Amino acid sequence: MLFSSLIFIMVFLPVVFFGSRILRKNKYVNIFLLLASLFFYAWGEPVYVFLMLASIIVNYFAGLSLDRYRSHSRLILTLDIIFNLGLLGFFKYASFGTVVLVEYLHVQMEPLAISLPIGISFFTFQIMSYIIDLYRGKFPVQKNIINLALYISFFPQLIAGPIVRYEDINEQLENRTVTIEKSTEGIRRFILGLGKKVIIANTVAEACDRIYYSDVSLLSAFPVWIASILYTLQIYYDFSGYSDMAIGLGKMFGFEFLENFNYPYMSKSITEFWRRWHISLGTWFREYLYIPLGGNRKGKVRSYVNLMIVFFLTGFWHGAGFTFIFWGLYHGFFRVIERLGFSRILEKCKPLAWIYTFFVVNLGWVFFRVGGLKNAFIMVSKMFNPSLPNYYTLGELMSHRCMLAAGAGIIGWGIIQLLPEKVPAVKKLISNPVLQYIWCAVIFITCVMLLASNTYNPFIYFRF
Repeated sequence: MLFSSLIFIMVFLPVVFFGSRILRKNKYVNIFLLLASLFFYAWGEPVYVFLMLASIIVNYFAGLSLDRYRSHSRLILTLDIIFNLGLLGFFKYASFGTVVLVEYLHVQMEPLAISLPIGISFFTFQIMSYIIDLYRGKFPVQKNIINLALYISFFPQLIAGPIVRYEDINEQLENRTVTIEKSTEGIRRFILGLGKKVIIANTVAEACDRIYYSDVSLLSAFPVWIASILYTLQIYYDFSGYSDMAIGLGKMFGFEFLENFNYPYMSKSITEFWRRWHISLGTWFREYLYIPLGGNRKGKVRSYVNLMIVFFLTGFWHGAGFTFIFWGLYHGFFRVIERLGFSRILEKCKPLAWIYTFFVVNLGWVFFRVGGLKNAFIMVSKMFNPSLPNYYTLGELMSHRCMLAAGAGIIGWGIIQLLPEKVPAVKKLISNPVLQYIWCAVIFITCVMLLASNTYNPFIYFRF
């Protein structure tokens, strides 16, 4: 069930929201939200909901064992991590592993075809953060299995994040209040995220996919550059829109989730980009991998190696394929280059720093989007070969609606947000609650009309 679907907006969400308001007491609301979350997950994955339940039960008892048998805590932690990574590895990477064995090592076997449980990467990382931080003694063990199960399966962040750490939400599981102001802000945030997804991401996705699925022999530098920019817009507005919707939904039920995006395309280095993009994932890898590996405490060379390990796994986390691995190492390479001293050069010329960062990020998305390294390199080679004949005009590649959506996306990725800081009159205007309500109503009605007309509605991060 997509957030950007009429069944969710018109049926599921109102029933769950008003049902939770009727129950009022958090212990009853938690049971209700847990059942609603399991139903939400089972809507698209009826079989794999049992996998999630099994994971919840195993990790619940692992937590109790950590608390009770402190002398064996390291062994318990190790076994639990093996269990969690084993599940993730089997369902997400086993098929890829057998393809590698057959195609590259010529092993005689049938490649496995295992369907990927939706959101397994996200809820596995949440479970592991709970167990690891419990081992570190950051909080007491959660003895209420309902509360732990709700933390793991809560539907707003279940499918595509943000990755919520238990220490950021444990108090809210039992002690939270839902006010009219918080619910109103949650609805507003949800609508803005919905608008990002439906009005911008979906619109540019249709044109982007049309180019990438066209005859490669007919593509030249112009359409490939257009496709790369459109995908740069699509993935940001798709994923940040989902995060906005998740944060808004959390507020509607009294929860506060941390921000997951902070205008990443305004970054002036790749280091800054990763402080602004998918913040919850970057925080997870820093806290549970980079720092335990030694971080930058064991010398420069070791810190560079640690960075490359982190970005290798960041790419691999996104998908079982060489393009994702390359994309991760590609970003890791530029992080290392910046640490070697290039960042000091970037600080001297901010416009050049922004151009460099956007160029690197945009080029990286080509590898992220195109299936297969060979095809990705073909696309990139076309981007830098202006001598190829161009068979397309801009009007043939993009509809007028797509052009408007792309223009709005470029302005909205951080440029227009600078106006209130520079022009006080603009800040006063946009803070007017009446205008905000009108703006949200226009966005919501537009989204419902587009969804009702069966507008193209993909969701990139569901496959991660």
